[in-house]
Amino acid sequence: MSSSVSLPQHPVVLRVMPMPADANIHGDVFGGWIMSQVDIAGSIPATRRAGGRLATVAVNAFSFRQPVFVGDLLSFYAHITHTGRTSITVQVEVYAERQRMQTEVVKVTEATLTYVATDENRRSRPLPDQPGA
Repeated sequence: MSSSVSLPQHPVVLRVMPMPADANIHGDVFGGWIMSQVDIAGSIPATRRAGGRLATVAVNAFSFRQPVFVGDLLSFYAHITHTGRTSITVQVEVYAERQRMQTEVVKVTEATLTYVATDENRRSRPLPDQPGA
């Protein structure tokens, strides 16, 4: 199997535990469910930076490194890696705390997503200036 790692020291943006409805009959969590949670986690810092509404425009990279099981506690870490005039690129890492006989922590997923800030008509808009910039 894999060796246990430590959770990152930077703040977690989302924590969730998959339930039986999120998995197949063997208890393996669906990849699509994980992808939707990654999109939610990535949108949190992106929405803050955009100062409002945004849309996911690209999944630039997505890797499933380990399976996720019902009962794992998933921790999603997301940070902005690049900003453009209207776009924000976010790196998301997902770790599972497996609650078996003793806790094991494994990195299960990593992804890079791009979001675009949108206005009330859902058209792209420039990002606001960052405070102190």
